[in-house]
Amino acid sequence: QVQVVESGGGLVQPGGSLRLSCQASGSIFRITPMAWYHQAPGKERESVAAFTSGGATNYADSVKGRFDISRDNDKTTIYLQMNTLKPEVTGVYYCLADLQHPTSGVGLRDYWGPGTLVTVSS
Repeated sequence: QVQVVESGGGLVQPGGSLRLSCQASGSIFRITPMAWYHQAPGKERESVAAFTSGGATNYADSVKGRFDISRDNDKTTIYLQMNTLKPEVTGVYYCLADLQHPTSGVGLRDYWGPGTLVTVSS
């Protein structure tokens, strides 16, 4: 009924770049990817980049100017362009998607993807 799938993770050298993708699909209701979260080893999952319901973007202070969130026109796929990568950003990146009412746009519940691993190392 609902699928949220991330891709694009891997091993990259410090200072390099990586582009993550998240595609969401639902058989009955609209599901829209809204945000990227990062979970470093031993730490809680935290938001790094997100869309608001009005289409504005929010970034964690630690990634401002280096990360960029974007999405397709149909809003079923979002991306995270990650530049000037540092070892500190190593961890699992998760996509958060909202299941929304088809006419009102009201959020009904959230879905998480399984995550994709990013490793920044020499």
